[in-house]
Amino acid sequence: MKPIRIHHDASRPRAWLRYGAAATAVAATAVVGASAVEADSAWYRGLRKPDWQPPPWAFAAVWTPLYATIAYAAGHALGRADNARRRCGLLGSLAVNLALNAEWNRLFFTLRSPGAGLAGTLLLDLSNADLLRRTARVDRTAARVLAPYAAWCCFATALNASIARRNRRPKRIPPRRG
Repeated sequence: MKPIRIHHDASRPRAWLRYGAAATAVAATAVVGASAVEADSAWYRGLRKPDWQPPPWAFAAVWTPLYATIAYAAGHALGRADNARRRCGLLGSLAVNLALNAEWNRLFFTLRSPGAGLAGTLLLDLSNADLLRRTARVDRTAARVLAPYAAWCCFATALNASIARRNRRPKRIPPRRG
């Protein structure tokens, strides 16, 4: 009878650490972002919105799996990065992306500014392009997993632009002198 050998895979804890850290960062982003949302406020309800805006429940239904895919893709890509420079670049890109993701809610809802929200979501779109590019360099599967997130953010940009356009404040014309 052969003795049973227990093989301990040293990479397993690192995998759990990568995925756990990514999930924690994404969950923190979701919590910080959600804390600024005021979808029931009189201000938000009073905004003119396009007919094609999804119903309120759809946002949570879409964002929940998207956040899960971001965490999975980050953990997966970080495990495939073959050197510290690529890992650091990927981590930096992810950190900027998550910060912009959470910040949009503050720009739009807390500042009550569709225009500021539009600027924020345009920056998020640029950040998504950078994150996708960096991710694809180390792991094409993880980049494909991120594609729906980037697509949803582009849709959100179009929605935000429509809301900003429909709710522009009228320009004040200074009184004529003399």
